[in-house]
Amino acid sequence: MRISTILSYIQCSRGFVFAVSMVASSTVMAQEPDKSRYTLTNPTPHELMRELSTDRPDKTESAYTVDAGHFQFEMDFATFTTDRDEDTDLRTETLNLSPINLKVGLTNSTDLQIVIDSYIRRTVIDRVSGTRSTAEGFGDVTVRLKHNLWGNDGGRTALALMPFVKTPTNTNGLGNDAVEFGLIVPLAIAVSDRVGIGLMTEIDMLEDADGSGLSPSFVNLATVGFALTDRVGIYAEVFTERSSEGGATWVVTFDVGVTYALTDSIQLDAGVNLGVTDAADDIALFAGLSRRF
Repeated sequence: MRISTILSYIQCSRGFVFAVSMVASSTVMAQEPDKSRYTLTNPTPHELMRELSTDRPDKTESAYTVDAGHFQFEMDFATFTTDRDEDTDLRTETLNLSPINLKVGLTNSTDLQIVIDSYIRRTVIDRVSGTRSTAEGFGDVTVRLKHNLWGNDGGRTALALMPFVKTPTNTNGLGNDAVEFGLIVPLAIAVSDRVGIGLMTEIDMLEDADGSGLSPSFVNLATVGFALTDRVGIYAEVFTERSSEGGATWVVTFDVGVTYALTDSIQLDAGVNLGVTDAADDIALFAGLSRRF
């Protein structure tokens, strides 16, 4: 079981990455098998494939890529989110069905990902008047490219860079109709064969609430994962986000979940994300599946 990601601010990330790389690079390179010749059209043999690593169920992304020439999908069966606005006394309930992340390994260190919000149903309930309004339809599509810098095939640490672009493909007002982009930097640390710690920092360029332009938003996460058995794992995570837009407040959640490996290439998961601050959703419940080919 591989666990990705944890907390470091974007201003500190360059120095932190350099420091870790100086310690890790010499030992990691010595342990990694040479798989550089494998590509999308010359797939990695099954006996050389690394263990399954996913970007779910936690919000922290994995630092490991899909092996060259192989495919992987990761999806929620369903996610239900509810949030109450204390100022307006409105409650928003959102149901996401089968959002999916489709991945393909391009080289031994790079994969391409397409994240699709397949179906969204959003209901806003006015608790004072008792009225409700519902919108449903297709969500946005995000394209991501993950490049592992070290640790894909050996060593105690792994680091990756993941730039992404979100395209506004949503229907019925289920998105902000803006092109947004950003960079994700996940770091994985294997404390032992059973315990993993993750560090992740991310900077997003997001549309302002009034539609006047893009402002940077800073995301940081901390995850600790435990392999209880060879098949069962649990994790706990802290997620933080703060936009630089005027008037923005901290979004903080505490997330927990469980994973179960059906096989070496199939994983089930479930979890709950709990809002800590008013700006965060109150609760999100989900269950999902990851499958590698």
